[in-house]
This record gives sequence, structure tokens and C-alpha cells, in this order.
Amino acid sequence: MKKLVCLLVFTFCIAEVTSAQRSDSLFQAYNVNDTTYYYPRPKQFAFVTKLPATYAGAARIAFRKESLKTWGIIAGSTAVLLLVDQDIANKLHQFSNYIGLDNTRRYGKSLAFNIGGTRVDVYDVPKNLNSGIYSLGEGIPPLVIGAGLWGFGLIKNDYRARSTASQIVQATVATGFMTQFLKRTSGRESPFRATQAGGKWRPFPKPSIYQKNVSMYDAFPSGHMGTMVSTYVVITENYPEKKWIHPVGLSIISLVGLAMINNDVHWASDYPLAMGMGYAFGKATVKLNRFIKGEPMSNKKKKRR
Repeated sequence: MKKLVCLLVFTFCIAEVTSAQRSDSLFQAYNVNDTTYYYPRPKQFAFVTKLPATYAGAARIAFRKESLKTWGIIAGSTAVLLLVDQDIANKLHQFSNYIGLDNTRRYGKSLAFNIGGTRVDVYDVPKNLNSGIYSLGEGIPPLVIGAGLWGFGLIKNDYRARSTASQIVQATVATGFMTQFLKRTSGRESPFRATQAGGKWRPFPKPSIYQKNVSMYDAFPSGHMGTMVSTYVVITENYPEKKWIHPVGLSIISLVGLAMINNDVHWASDYPLAMGMGYAFGKATVKLNRFIKGEPMSNKKKKRR
């Protein structure tokens, strides 16, 4: 997950530096499903400058009265899954063995590049199907999608595409930082390092100890799940007319979730909170970068698409 955050930020920093504003329009309007979406002219490094507002927006979403039911569902499902985490993992392992699916984490050579003499691993090439599915949650899909949208938006001068690309990075970084904070707070063992059924919890580990034995403390909540959900929310909110995104996105999220349990990286109970966080950060990010109801404050130079 840290690879994903670093790579996304690096890629889009380069993209922002090399991009140029090609239009004086303050907004572009998109008519989709009888709703008009307004996108402001893209600003450089908005995915960084809007991070504080993203956290504030996510907090407003999470702690509004309407979210109490959602918190109940998250807490209840987490509590139930905690009781059956080990059983779920065991059953999934048994099913994997039954169908002949290798659940070990196996990778070949890494795709990497050097920055100032420092090697940066981009992608570890998987050597079996389960590792291949798991790698989808490592960040390649959002990176490819984001880079593609940014390139398309730059070529076509499409504010929505460029904004969506920036939003993917904004939501992913915000979710990534929060999950890392919670991991260092909860201190739950990853399944492959578990010393007891369901993994032992060691809250508030010392930073030095955490860094030396990360997998003994970083299972809860799942950063992979959180960033996948935030990416899914950003894309579906910005392209509601693309109905195929929902089944494809949900299928990928489900498969990666199962793969992470199968290869002993996560417990099932690591997911509900992560999914809720991803949803909140995704929603907050979209709200900060798009108008729906009413006219923008300035529409004199608005460009209808």
C-alpha cells in the first residue's frame, strides 16, 4: 500500500509539472442522466493542497446523524467477523486446496527504477493466480486508470477526466495515511505472523518496534481495501453513466479481498472499517472537486460539453 501511495504521488507530481492550462474557461459542464456536473479548471497539485479539506469533509460524512446506522453496521459486522476470522481463513484455505489454487505469495522479478541512486520497486511480478489477484490491490489499476484519465484529459482538454485522475490520488493518499495511523494504533498481527487464532492485538506499539516487525502490527484495518473502495467511489461518482464500472469494480474488490485472506495477509474483520473509510474519503474528495446543484459562482466563461 505504501508503494501505491508513493508511486501515485510521484507519477502525478511529474504529470502536474509537465501539464499546461489549455483553456481560460473557469468551468466545464457535463450533462449526465438529467444532472449537470460542473468541474472547475484543474489546479496544479490539488491532490495535495486539498488533503486537509478532504479529512474535514470525510469527518463530516462519518459523524453526521445519518451515519449512525452505518457505524452500527461496521461495528456489528466487525464484531461478528472477529469471532469467525480463523474459521473463515481455514475454510478458504481448504477450498483453495480443493480446486488446486496455490495460495502462497510467489513473485518473480520486480519492475523498478532508480531515483538518485535509490531503487524504487514499482511492481512485483506474480507467479501464481492468487498473487496476481492480490496484486490488483497493490495499486496498478488505479495508477493505470488515473494516468490514462489524466493523459486523455490533457489531450482533449477535458476537465472531468483530469479532475478524476487527481481525485484518485487525493482519495488514495488520504485513505492511505489514515489506515497507516490506525494500523499503528491497533497493532494487530497479520495472519501469516499470527501467534494465536485470529491474530494477537498489541495496541500502540513503539514506532521503532513497529518498523522492525511491521507484519506483527499492521493487519487492521486493510489499507488495500480502503484505497480500492475510495478509488471505486471516485470513479463511479464522476462517471455515473458508465454502468459497467459498478460490476467490474465490485468484482475486483471482492476477489482481492478473498485473495488477501487466502494468502494470509488479512483477516475478514480487517475490511468493514476500511471500506467505510474508503467510502467517506471518496465521497469527500468528489464533493471538493465538483458541483452538482445550481450554477457555479462564476459561469461567464463556462464551456458546455
